[in-house]
Amino acid sequence: MNFKSLLRRLTNRSGASVVPPLLTTLRPPDLSPTQPLDPTLAREIRRSFDEASQDEEHFPSTIDPRILHVQKLLKYFGDLTDRRVLDVGCGKGRFARVLQEQNPGAKIVGLDISEDMLAGVPASVGKVSALMTELPFAAASFDCVYATESLEHAVEIDKAVAEMCRVLKPGGKLVIIDKNVEHWGRFKTPAWERWFERGELERLLRRDCASVHSEFLSYWEDVAPDGLFLIWFALR
Repeated sequence: MNFKSLLRRLTNRSGASVVPPLLTTLRPPDLSPTQPLDPTLAREIRRSFDEASQDEEHFPSTIDPRILHVQKLLKYFGDLTDRRVLDVGCGKGRFARVLQEQNPGAKIVGLDISEDMLAGVPASVGKVSALMTELPFAAASFDCVYATESLEHAVEIDKAVAEMCRVLKPGGKLVIIDKNVEHWGRFKTPAWERWFERGELERLLRRDCASVHSEFLSYWEDVAPDGLFLIWFALR
């Protein structure tokens, strides 16, 4: 990686993942939770993100729309006029903000465990506080669903993936962007966090989706992926 690409990765406005010093786990995670997402753990996660909402440096409310994470979403979803879109684990709504600005005719809803995070979501985006494993929506409610670096915090990964598929309409599109388990240990992480093997999420998505594929993802078009990020595309 050259200096230019390294500088980009460390710049907040670029959307890079700069993780604050949380509780560190040294073992590579798998998709089986070490403990269930019980009320105690849910409160711990909520409290962590309530506190993180005050940290604009590491948990920004905006993202550069030129970043490939954003561009891949926009290209795959296409025209969102009169479409219902769900951002699962939206944080302060940085991705939802861009999608709404570029698709003013879309109905975008941001869901997050932390109401303090949701306070930063723009007024044009709907807000719902809930768990990723218990989405408070009827089946087939959304045309598009996405989760960007949020599934890693769901704990019960299979349930969260099943819920995203459940609320997606037949023919609807789903995108997940998250970290590659082969790079586990690169950042400090909270004890509940999970990173993913490419094929593991593909298998979970294929339980409910007709078409699934994935690829490595960089931040910038002129910088080759370094393997940290993966993006999964699914068609219901």
